[in-house]
Amino acid sequence: MTVERATMTDSQSDADFIRAKQCFGSGKLDEAEAVLKTILTRNPNHFEATEGLAVLYATQENLTAAIPMFEEAAKLRPEKAGVHFNLGSALTEVGRLEEAIAAFHQCLRIDPNGEPIHINLGNAYKEFGDLDSAAASFRRAIEINPVSAIAHNNLASTLRLIGDLPSAIACFEKTLKLAADFSGGHSNSFSVNLDLADVHFNLGIALQDLARFEDAAANYHKAIAVNPDLAGAHHNLGCALKNLGQLEDALASLRKAIVIKPDYFEAHCNLLLSEQYWPGHNAESLFKLHCAWEEQHGRAFRSDWPAHENSPDADRRLRVGFVSPDLGHHPVGYFVVSVLENLPRDEIETFCYSDRIGDGLTERIKAAADVWHDTEEASDEDLSQLIAGDQIDILIDLTGHSAGSRLLVFARKPAPLQVAWAGYVGTTGLSAIDYLISDMYSTGEEDEPYYSEEIIRMPDGWLCYDPPDYAPEVGPLPFKKNDHITFCSFSNPAKINEGLVSVWAKILHQVASARLLIKYKGIDSTSNIDRLVAMFEAEGVDQSRLILEGLSPHAELLARYNDVDITLDPFPYSGGLTTYESLWMGVPVITVPGDTFASRHSLSHLSTVGLPELVARDTDDYVTLAVELANDIDRLADLRAGLRDRMSSSPLCNGEKFAVGFAKLMRDIWRKWCVSRNNNH
Repeated sequence: MTVERATMTDSQSDADFIRAKQCFGSGKLDEAEAVLKTILTRNPNHFEATEGLAVLYATQENLTAAIPMFEEAAKLRPEKAGVHFNLGSALTEVGRLEEAIAAFHQCLRIDPNGEPIHINLGNAYKEFGDLDSAAASFRRAIEINPVSAIAHNNLASTLRLIGDLPSAIACFEKTLKLAADFSGGHSNSFSVNLDLADVHFNLGIALQDLARFEDAAANYHKAIAVNPDLAGAHHNLGCALKNLGQLEDALASLRKAIVIKPDYFEAHCNLLLSEQYWPGHNAESLFKLHCAWEEQHGRAFRSDWPAHENSPDADRRLRVGFVSPDLGHHPVGYFVVSVLENLPRDEIETFCYSDRIGDGLTERIKAAADVWHDTEEASDEDLSQLIAGDQIDILIDLTGHSAGSRLLVFARKPAPLQVAWAGYVGTTGLSAIDYLISDMYSTGEEDEPYYSEEIIRMPDGWLCYDPPDYAPEVGPLPFKKNDHITFCSFSNPAKINEGLVSVWAKILHQVASARLLIKYKGIDSTSNIDRLVAMFEAEGVDQSRLILEGLSPHAELLARYNDVDITLDPFPYSGGLTTYESLWMGVPVITVPGDTFASRHSLSHLSTVGLPELVARDTDDYVTLAVELANDIDRLADLRAGLRDRMSSSPLCNGEKFAVGFAKLMRDIWRKWCVSRNNNH
């Protein structure tokens, strides 16, 4: 097809175009638009007017009108790189990414060495999800201009998403150096557009992903110094500080993020989770905090709850959905896999909605489900519609306010019955969730008023543990080779507070030569080492009696239990998966439950496995139990030799029995719903 080119002999159109440019420059956009349209009425092939009108629309963010004009301009002057560049940029803005990529490639055929073209092409590839092509485009931009801070920054962000964190960190640091050089007067194109707060923020994320929490916190502080109102930096700083054990400062940062951005759902969830670690809370005080979350984020959806048309047949096969980002090698994955594998298929059809990149355990869980949906890219609204389309009868939240929360899906009430289980440590506060699965140990009847959900109880503990097949065999009692007791706590640094350290110190004072191993990601950071050493030394315990270790692969972490004799459960946030793992590896756990759900995990696990004698009445009794067990080597050896068999034969690891009880609970609440539904019709 031959395209007729604009002629340059229309002197009136050219004069009008100059006037349109003057109007545009002085902000008289309506007048400029009118003049440009007049030109095109007279001369439809006037390139400058066509391009000018496209730019004017783009300036007004009217991309629906701008894109056809850019396309027309590209037909009139296909050799003009700038037109293809602007077209690609506009198409990227509206999400027409394949067309945008094609436009940028056309631009590069004309100008193969255009740095901004490669950068924008990389941005389009990144949005499209082709991260390798995006990285290649940014690298080409850097080849053209090695001091381009923007190209380095965009490459760094892409490498972080790819998962090459060391390279991403190096690239972010190069970005900051180039930006500093530019501010000192050195040539560096596009650095003037660089958001330094954003660079420090993203560098902090990469560092945090590598458990370099101190460095991450330092970069979040720098981001906040540049932009004090960057809510994400305050939020992430709070998360980093929690991993450094600086809980009070972490809570302050999370609250600041919410003050800046009241609808910051993720920050508010993280705040509630972090509050669970704070000594002094009880079920009532936590309930009030969770009700405030409901008022801010959940209640607005109530008026739009759908009228569920599920058949109220009490005995039909139920459609039960499970929503989680943790269906894999994660505590939740270890808790649900054997349940899904053993649920009676003739009674329950299972649907899993997974926000997780799969791993080996994911594949096993997927095989156990009747229907599987990968929903990582789905919005809350889209996921709600998917669940409603599946006609789910009972929808189970496996996350609560933990990372990756989908509570805004549950707030929309896509299923007639909604249940919280396994992924959180107490009430969600969400009125849209009808039930919470607990047990006789974790939630007492006196605490039920402090749950927004109705409590339903499993008969033998609220969780079922499926040990990983790579867990090593239980070794001999370490005391016999060390000639001293080694206590341990594989605990999140936020769980270790002054009150807990004071009690642990009393135990160490009464058990001669004993050592205490504390192991968790971030424990080996300078901040955590300094904090823990100072707390113990204030209690008269020398640093030489402490062993502080950081992150290990899971199999190595489990093997480390073969070097310890007794686990000291933290309080007020007790061990969940860590208690299971300790017991599976033959290491008894001493616990003292409090009056919150989070403080009673180990009470439930130890009671269910038949070891209530390891549950203390109070902190003095906690010390007594630990010291007595440490001084009874024969008892320790017997416990170690028999704990794995004891667990294997107990309800804690009996997926078949747990699934029967779980199915009965689901049937009971469904029958209750059917009665209510039939009575109301």
